[in-house]
Amino acid sequence: MNKRVRRIRGFSLVELMVVIAIIAILAAIAVPAFGRYAFRARRADGQEMLLRIANAQERFYATNNHYGSLSDIGYGSTVASEKGYYVASVNVASGSTSAQNFVATATPQNVQATDSCQPLTINDAGVKTPLAISTSSAVNGDCW
Repeated sequence: MNKRVRRIRGFSLVELMVVIAIIAILAAIAVPAFGRYAFRARRADGQEMLLRIANAQERFYATNNHYGSLSDIGYGSTVASEKGYYVASVNVASGSTSAQNFVATATPQNVQATDSCQPLTINDAGVKTPLAISTSSAVNGDCW
């Protein structure tokens, strides 16, 4: 007579704990990296809004020979970005008789408020700030 040895198949508790530890380590690396990527992806919302405002300012300047307020260039008193992550404001600096300079600022709102690139600005010369933060690991890319 042959005796068949019956084997019990499955995982031991040690094997299961090793797999859970590996998953926890991978999650500890992936979650912060995803958060930085999400900030960078939402930054495009503010950048796009500032570029639209700068283009509108240049069109207004070509016609009126001075820069205007947000309401002058066709926006309301406050401008929110398309997805709502930024709110824009424009500071028009006056020269001798008319406004010859502007600085448009996008201030982050809601979940974007803790982004290390804040606020984003563009001026009449096309200078964008901030270009980058010194700790690039916290930013995950340039600000502009």
